Amino acid sequence: MTKNTRKIAMLLFTVLLTAVMAACGNSSANKEAKAGSNEGLKIAIVTSPSGVDDGSFNEDNYNGILNFIKNNPTATVKSVKEPTGDPAAAVQAVADIVADYDVIVTPGFQFAGVSSIAVENPDKIFIMNDTEPAPVDGQTDFDNIYAMNFAEQESGFFAGMAAALETKTNKVAVVNGIAYPSNVNYQFGFESGVNYANKVYGKNVELVELSGYAGTDVTGADVGGNYAGSFADEATGKVIGNALIKQGADIIFVAAGGTGNGVFTAVKEAKGDVKVIGVDVDQYDDGANGSKNIVLTSGVKFMAMNIEKALNSVADGSFKGGNVVLHADTNSTGFIKEEGRHQLSEDTLNKMNEAYELVKDGTIVPASNFNEHTPEKFPGL
Repeated sequence: MTKNTRKIAMLLFTVLLTAVMAACGNSSANKEAKAGSNEGLKIAIVTSPSGVDDGSFNEDNYNGILNFIKNNPTATVKSVKEPTGDPAAAVQAVADIVADYDVIVTPGFQFAGVSSIAVENPDKIFIMNDTEPAPVDGQTDFDNIYAMNFAEQESGFFAGMAAALETKTNKVAVVNGIAYPSNVNYQFGFESGVNYANKVYGKNVELVELSGYAGTDVTGADVGGNYAGSFADEATGKVIGNALIKQGADIIFVAAGGTGNGVFTAVKEAKGDVKVIGVDVDQYDDGANGSKNIVLTSGVKFMAMNIEKALNSVADGSFKGGNVVLHADTNSTGFIKEEGRHQLSEDTLNKMNEAYELVKDGTIVPASNFNEHTPEKFPGL
């Protein structure tokens, strides 16, 4: 072999080795390189069957992505619906597309099992909302998963207070989709808020429950409430709404995704002064009913803001995996009180603002699915 031939051979070997290392080398290095650039960042959001235009939970997550893209116009997003709401189908929907995207956003408890896909794809980034990743061989924290949960019980608490302070019939209710932890948190928080108003402000408000729609949580426990069994069943939502109105409930907190649209319809068609409290996002526009509006206020989680923050961390290279719970102390939970977006009296608004500070500093800790408190007994009651 001549000297020139050896040089050419060594050069080719070096080029080949570099290419192999780039394709198959250190996954964390690959991830850091991707995280440090938002050029052409490919984002997918996989949702429940109600999709990104449900006017509530999924849509707010999607809006966080759209807000990110406004400031990072080379990034793109694709929305995908998993077909049933079943955890196995949800995980499969992510597995089907994981190869084609850099970041995958998965709003909903049913996506917990995506952690197994994350382990198999360390160069992909996953942003979860409303769940923690399922353990994989004992591992619960993952470098490429940022899992955010919100203290829905806090937002539900304010919805319960609003309902109890504003009801004329002294009968209120909450309608839920499926008894996933986040949905039960809303229910227990709502019930806590009603009980707080009853005790602190001398109210005598009853929670209306339909026995045929009691929920069963992920542990198999009966949590009561009014569960439709789906986040995408408007017909059942309307049936439940009508039944609650017939029993005298004049304010209904609706935490049921697309199913909640049926409750909205029932309230719009009802005779008399019946209102709803929206969930997850400001649903005031959805309450338009001729010259009136049926939305009293909305119990919200500021999800879009936090989804956008997570994507910004991917773009600027500061992304870190982890499991977090976001509370009122980061302004991540609360209720709608902006003028023109609610129908709360000034007295109710003042009382709720006072309670907000107590929730924010930890004096009031509403009951949630697993915090060992109950709506009848919790700190601050």
